[in-house]
Amino acid sequence: MRTARTVAIIVGIPLLAACGGSAPEAPVEEAMPAAEAAPVIGEIERLDPRFDALVPADAVIEKLADGYTFTEGPVWDRQNNRLLFSDVRENHIHQWSEADGASEFINPVFEGDRTGKRSVASNGLTLDADGHLILCEHGYRRISRLEEDGSRSVVVEAYDGGQLNSPNDAVFASDGSLYFTDPPYGLEGLEESPEWRGFNGIYRLSTDGQLELLVEDQTRPNGIALSPDESTLYVANSDAENKVWMAYDIDESGASNARVFYDINDQTEPGAADGLKLDVDGNLFATGPSGVWVITPDGTHLGTIKPGEVTANVAWGDDGSTLYMTASTGLYRIRLSTRGVIPGP
Repeated sequence: MRTARTVAIIVGIPLLAACGGSAPEAPVEEAMPAAEAAPVIGEIERLDPRFDALVPADAVIEKLADGYTFTEGPVWDRQNNRLLFSDVRENHIHQWSEADGASEFINPVFEGDRTGKRSVASNGLTLDADGHLILCEHGYRRISRLEEDGSRSVVVEAYDGGQLNSPNDAVFASDGSLYFTDPPYGLEGLEESPEWRGFNGIYRLSTDGQLELLVEDQTRPNGIALSPDESTLYVANSDAENKVWMAYDIDESGASNARVFYDINDQTEPGAADGLKLDVDGNLFATGPSGVWVITPDGTHLGTIKPGEVTANVAWGDDGSTLYMTASTGLYRIRLSTRGVIPGP
């Protein structure tokens, strides 16, 4: 299936022409009776009493849609009351709303030559301050912005005269700076590709267009997030040989004091350190082996939310207290007692 909940039908969805795909305008809705509730699945592992203040005792994991190949990069769009997310293997971006369920949003994302490319779709998605969708694109090896007319413009695609590897995930700071990771996952052969830059970077793009390489020695930088006071940058390392979440001190001069925030190399369940978000108190909701690890700012693992599939990324949605989870073939959510900041206007 592609949706487990439907309370409206979409009538006549016009498509917008887009570079590398097509994006629908807001659908016209016709009300109909609500369908049965989304199925409750998975399990919630509670390891510390502090977990209960974040994840209520009666919290449940709901499956909202499935039938995908590898879901990633979710972001909540408040202007349209919907979640947008990537299917990395299928080269699509999908949308899901409570009213309409799941449907395609951009198909395909990439339409170019696939020679030398391992993955061509979008991965991480976010929204800028004006509500434009920001795409980390593997195939075009860039970060792009979806414009009102459905076209895509380039936000950044090169550093020091060379093309980026394949931007993976991104987060905006309050001053408009964009932090992003650039591992080799879009390149055939990964670090063996002749197109590889020679390092997997963590970057900061300023509002005046200056691109700064912050870190070049993290082996496989992936998910990225800022602490609430924006003094710490957290970056997941999805290297199977070094599964850790890293932390860096951040200021106007760059990144410093690199340190392992949490090490999961002893874990045997499927999944790597991947996407992550923080709540307003600085607790990490980080995808890792078996699900979403909830970790305090002092590095204590409080518990894990386990949808039952390898979980790649998360996003705050609704009023900020719902955590949406993209996990391999499915889309899931859980309602929490804490909340996080939703990007965009």
